[in-house]
Amino acid sequence: MKLVQVSDIHFGGENREAVEAAAAWIVAAQPDLVVAAGDLTLDGKLVEFEAAAEWLSRLPDPMIVVPGNHDTPFVGPRELWARFTRGWGRFKDRFGDEDGAAWRGAGVTVASLNSARVAQIRWNWSKGAVSRSQIRRVVRELEAAPAGDLRVVVCHHPLMEVLGGPMTAKVRGGVDAANRFVAAGADVILSGHIHLPFVTAIPFGDGKTQAVGSGTLSVRERGAAPGFNVIEIEPECVRVKALAYERGQFEVWRTWAFDRRL
Repeated sequence: MKLVQVSDIHFGGENREAVEAAAAWIVAAQPDLVVAAGDLTLDGKLVEFEAAAEWLSRLPDPMIVVPGNHDTPFVGPRELWARFTRGWGRFKDRFGDEDGAAWRGAGVTVASLNSARVAQIRWNWSKGAVSRSQIRRVVRELEAAPAGDLRVVVCHHPLMEVLGGPMTAKVRGGVDAANRFVAAGADVILSGHIHLPFVTAIPFGDGKTQAVGSGTLSVRERGAAPGFNVIEIEPECVRVKALAYERGQFEVWRTWAFDRRL
């Protein structure tokens, strides 16, 4: 099975050439699932959501879309009013509920959660948060997965800080969530937010659960060219390829492989 993981496209600040090339690449690859891990827009504006919806509509189904911290209005008085009266309305109108999308294919179970918040009791609202109810729901979905399934969780913010990463997520409840998801059998936790692809083991349980982050398709680069991930699921291992847009085409920038929990 093949999954494509995109995030941080930031329509309104997208790398237009890379975005068009990514759509063509993904359509040609015909993955079994496309995962869009948040920050579809730059400022949560209507025109940006329209562009994101049009682009995603060109990609193959099935698809799971979760929001990021940029996907709620926040620039200007009218946008702030929209944020507090219908914070996820623009997202929901185009992509469905902002929390709880799920999918199951042959041998793969995917659960998701919204780690972004309309407002928080701290200065920087861009940081992540996971509630106890979200943790309980995802744990139930992971535990209900058929034996032998690869169990995948999708959210926007990395649940734990990425060593050497270009920015922090500071997810409230993130460490507890990661611990509980590992105990429930999660194999892979997909995220975005830091605009840099990574694969790192989560240091709980048997150490086999992997956090996998995808890069950005925007002009807001942080140490890597615009890109996205291709995740190949094989009987005994998972292979993650980070693709980067350079010299007018996508090339493999880095590959990671890790054993499945059998």
